[in-house]
Amino acid sequence: MIRVFFLASLVLSFVPYIRSATELNTSLSICPESFNCPNLASFTYPFYNNATETQCGLIKVNCTLNGGSIQLGRNSYDIYGKYVSESVMSIRNLTFERLVNDSSCGALMDNFTSPTPLLYSISLVTFITLYKCAKLPNDVAEMEAYFDQSNYNKKRCGDYNFYYNHSISDKAVPSDLPPACQVIQLPVKVGETGNGNETNIFSLLNSVVSINFVTASPCNKCQKEEGRCYTLNGQFQYCLYAKNETSVRKRKQILAICVGSVTILVVIIFCFIRKLRWRKKTNKDVNVEKFLGNHQFLAKRYTYLQVKKMTNLFELKLGQGGFGSVYKGTLSNGSLVAVKILSESKGNGEDFINEVASVGRTSHVNIVSLVGFCFEGDKKALIYEFMPNGSLEKFIYNPGFLSSSQLGWEKLHEIAIGIARGLEYLHSGCNTQILHFDIKPHNILLDKDFSPKISDFGLAKLSPERRSMMSMSLMRGTPGYIAPELFSRSFGQVSHKSDVYSYGMMILEMVGGRKNVEVGVDHTSEIYFPHWIYKKVKFNEELGLHTSMSDEEKEMVRKMIIVGLWCIQTNPVNRPTIMKALEMLEGDLESLEIPPKPYLSSP
Repeated sequence: MIRVFFLASLVLSFVPYIRSATELNTSLSICPESFNCPNLASFTYPFYNNATETQCGLIKVNCTLNGGSIQLGRNSYDIYGKYVSESVMSIRNLTFERLVNDSSCGALMDNFTSPTPLLYSISLVTFITLYKCAKLPNDVAEMEAYFDQSNYNKKRCGDYNFYYNHSISDKAVPSDLPPACQVIQLPVKVGETGNGNETNIFSLLNSVVSINFVTASPCNKCQKEEGRCYTLNGQFQYCLYAKNETSVRKRKQILAICVGSVTILVVIIFCFIRKLRWRKKTNKDVNVEKFLGNHQFLAKRYTYLQVKKMTNLFELKLGQGGFGSVYKGTLSNGSLVAVKILSESKGNGEDFINEVASVGRTSHVNIVSLVGFCFEGDKKALIYEFMPNGSLEKFIYNPGFLSSSQLGWEKLHEIAIGIARGLEYLHSGCNTQILHFDIKPHNILLDKDFSPKISDFGLAKLSPERRSMMSMSLMRGTPGYIAPELFSRSFGQVSHKSDVYSYGMMILEMVGGRKNVEVGVDHTSEIYFPHWIYKKVKFNEELGLHTSMSDEEKEMVRKMIIVGLWCIQTNPVNRPTIMKALEMLEGDLESLEIPPKPYLSSP
């Protein structure tokens, strides 16, 4: 009986919260249905007027006397013509137009629009794809042969060759594109896309282009419910609804249905209380138990009572992760362990299965060892070897970390090599290929000698066959380390190269001693560290890092930067395998070539 009233009280306690949240969203809805700019049709969502105090959409419009302009990322574009719809508009870039009219190579150097934002996507209605290829001595012959056989036109501009062909209707990026080439998309004049004999690229380009806007989830879901995304710094906050009698009445009806449903639920719980005394295993629990029964692991299974005993009732908390809390523990033989208590598992216990299956079947000096696990219904724990120096994260983001006698540039270089060896083992050294999908400093643990060990396999994906591509239904990973192809398959296929991208972002942060995206710096050019450091390396400038270095240390750091920049290439085809990255780190600096500049900013 006590359990019935407890559950009923718990469920009913959410009703006022739901009602207050509904009223909050309604009261905050001060966004107009539409607004006008001179000489243009009426604007509606997802556009919002820059003159208003509240951000009532996703795309900012600046109204002027002659029409208006929109803001996409860091760039502003004039609205061309008088027609504007909810999803399509024509825009014009005057700077691009001037470069095209002057036949300046500057028009070919970068994509016409900014990189795709997270909450909506942009596509050019009529465009041409160019391949911008650096004139590297060792690659010129290979590139000439590659593009000649496909009848591409060539335009020489400074240090680059540009290849293009209008007769090719397939807009997908070739999977075998030479590593020194990157993709550039530029608008073309309507009617010019079928001309395969055109040799003057500038006569084809057009500064006026039609673009499509498509909102992404969760904004798309919000829009279907007749609401609007409320965003802050480009991040979704919650859904706003129009403040009118119809919407308020609709919410009251929904609230009444919720209250009625809760009442029925309480009655059902009361009627079946005797049957609920014996805990029934959910499908998720059955799935995990079946998995544990079908696999044999070196790790020992513990009861939850034993887990509480080894942690002394969870006395010392070591940290908090994405899937639960970690506590310090001691086994009966005196060995120290780290005990991760998992919060509610996702799916059919996928995160728990991933950890046990991944770490339980691995044995490598750079992979954390799984000592044991606990599974008792909703009580799930993973028991690892204890890492006395914690995670790499707490060292590299500390401004004075390199002054430590235990962690200098040489040790940092060794750590980068150790992580690469661990990843190489996961990708090709196990009987089952394991893709981690969450490589970042927080998930790299350091033992007493500061040797790195890869941990946290909750997002890992296992493949009994060594596939060059991996099917993926949902994006996974941590923002800032997620490869572009996990956002959109138009960048390429998901594979082991996705881990390589995360690894590259991480070793650049190890060098910089800071997050790759840093909004607290004094100069805008330094906000995105990979772009800033690329310029320093390409022009052989002083790196300007926080500590003085010997010549040997400078060589180590330069190798780490070059390898990191190769690893974060936008096209997965251009990235090295982790084995190749390891060879580059351990090889001579003179043998390394400067990669093309990564053309996407960090999401």
